[in-house]
Amino acid sequence: MSINPDLQGRSYPAAEVYDVGREKIREFAKAVKATNQAHYDVETARALGHRDLVAPPTFAIIVAQRADAQLVEDPEAGIDFSRVVHADQRFTHHRPIVAGDRLVAELHVDGVRAMGGGAMITTRSEIFALADGDNREKVATTTSSILVRGEGQ
Repeated sequence: MSINPDLQGRSYPAAEVYDVGREKIREFAKAVKATNQAHYDVETARALGHRDLVAPPTFAIIVAQRADAQLVEDPEAGIDFSRVVHADQRFTHHRPIVAGDRLVAELHVDGVRAMGGGAMITTRSEIFALADGDNREKVATTTSSILVRGEGQ
């Protein structure tokens, strides 16, 4: 199956909420070998002006990949995940992610470019923290590029 070129411009709405917990931050920080004590100790984080533990910058990937899954699982996309190679990932932070945040991500397909028998797909996840009512605060923007290898590649 080939990649659907009409994916460009498509958006996927925010789906499930990701609740950021202290232990999730600590586990992620340990996994990426982050040493700043604001990732582990609440008092240190508060002394730096945060309301709770602050996540390492790359923590946003957890929420972004959940949004990316909507695209990969969309039968109209034509993506065989076994043929996917992650090409690039970028983060723009609008504010730190902290324990207690309830995050959602909207996924936007910004580009689909044929490459040989495959395609390069560029996506953007807009990550928001949910607040009271329908209020949302922009937390991060992630941009990702994946290469979907064609048959025989």
